Amino acid sequence: MLRFGLAILLSALVISPTTVLSQDREKVAVIGTGDMGNSLGPKLAASGYSVIYGSRDPLKASVQELLEKTGAHSTATTQREAAQAADIVLLAVPWPPMEHVAQNLGSLDGKIIVDVSFPIRQAEDGYPESTVATSSAELIQGWNREAKVVKWSLPTAYYIDNPSELGAHGPINLIAADDRRAKEVVAKMSYEIGQDPIDAGPLRMSREIEGLIRLFMVPIYQRRDFSWEVMLRRTDFWPCVWKDDWSKPVPNNDDLAEFPTRQPPPGPCNDYENPWQ
Repeated sequence: MLRFGLAILLSALVISPTTVLSQDREKVAVIGTGDMGNSLGPKLAASGYSVIYGSRDPLKASVQELLEKTGAHSTATTQREAAQAADIVLLAVPWPPMEHVAQNLGSLDGKIIVDVSFPIRQAEDGYPESTVATSSAELIQGWNREAKVVKWSLPTAYYIDNPSELGAHGPINLIAADDRRAKEVVAKMSYEIGQDPIDAGPLRMSREIEGLIRLFMVPIYQRRDFSWEVMLRRTDFWPCVWKDDWSKPVPNNDDLAEFPTRQPPPGPCNDYENPWQ
């Protein structure tokens, strides 16, 4: 009898790491099950997050296939129900549908909303231009004033599935937000799925992030035989030579978000000579 009781106890303790993590981690609603959503969802679930897909048709065959691909800790429901059930709402929806979706998910007060979209179109001269006056993330913040909106720039879905294809450090992700904790939460998500997050400052810097993506589209519209991905490398040159009288530090420079990184640590400053001395 004792052996039988111990066997039951031991079997109850054999829980996969993903199960334990999913119980403790935030619930992420992935709104949209297209190219970006069906890459991010399985990656997040594999990192221990509970994933709730929000779909216009959660019973559709492709959504059910995505659930099977994602694993046991995933469900699918309507977009609004998924957003209401989650701690983090990841908007994997393109423009112009984003304008409707982001305003019809119910109250998102206090939740982290992650915007990975880029509102662009082809201008009359054939090159990309923005379809909004500010940025997608700032508009989403305006529609959901009590939420914590984070801009998360991601590479092509192929490099979300295969981050090592862009080298040992993985793809660079620029992350902008006004809320420090929300920014750190998304940076951790980025790192855990094989990306390399970089702090891009407050939410208004989303305009510059979206500008980079418009540059990304240039060789594609030109029909060249190559394309670009955003690849930044950490350098210690400017921190070593920059002088305080050249610029003021940002007001919160003593309380900056802390990001995990795949970049090598900075080198010693004595390796550089300041050319402006």
